[in-house]
Amino acid sequence: MKLEIKNLTKAFGGVRAIDDVSLTFPSGSLSAVIGPNGAGKSTFFNLISGAFPADAGQVLLDSEDVIRLSKNDRMRRGIGRAFQVASCFPTMTVEENLMAAVTAHAGRWGDLSRRFPPIGVRERAGEMMELAGLTHVADVEAAILSHGDQKLLDIALALALEPKVLLLDEPTAGMGPEERWRMIRRVRDLWEQRQLTLVFIEHDMDIVFQVASTIRVLCYGRVLAEGTPSEIRNNQAVIDAYLGTEEAQAE
Repeated sequence: MKLEIKNLTKAFGGVRAIDDVSLTFPSGSLSAVIGPNGAGKSTFFNLISGAFPADAGQVLLDSEDVIRLSKNDRMRRGIGRAFQVASCFPTMTVEENLMAAVTAHAGRWGDLSRRFPPIGVRERAGEMMELAGLTHVADVEAAILSHGDQKLLDIALALALEPKVLLLDEPTAGMGPEERWRMIRRVRDLWEQRQLTLVFIEHDMDIVFQVASTIRVLCYGRVLAEGTPSEIRNNQAVIDAYLGTEEAQAE
């Protein structure tokens, strides 16, 4: 599914967090959004997903403008979102979390309190666990999962809603180097298997440059640059605003 953003704008008080942003994410693409802290990256995702109302602009899914739709209606149209902090039911097991998501997505809210899940729900939850690599922790409560598995569960919950566009907000945040690469390999596998239009926010530039086919750079709510990893790595404006700062911090 093609995602187009046209002239998207959002202000908080006198500050424009997103300032007339226009970007196109082709169907089936794998893209990263990067930029310094305060650049507006999470606000950008919130406007696309419907968590925040936009002041102006359009969010188009295959040319259909969904800007006036609620967050839930945008989910039904195909926008999925996983968060920087995993949003799951902490006292429920991995399988129970996913069965709840599958049941809710089917619009069968009344079945959530049933002792036995509706036909097909457990099988669908099992499919999501297998996709996310969580089968081995199916009976573990979400609260006691490792940080990485909590993030995978959050992604699996988003996938249970059958998205065509998936937004991942810092999927590797808080992880060590080895765990980060395991996570991003899993994300790439999911993208390939589900043929998603996938957009992720990430601060680890090694991951961004190796995984994303296209990179968009936000700075002070505006698009500073977009291009291939090579083009972004050598863009002087990006080096001055962001990459140079990152290198200085690493020294």
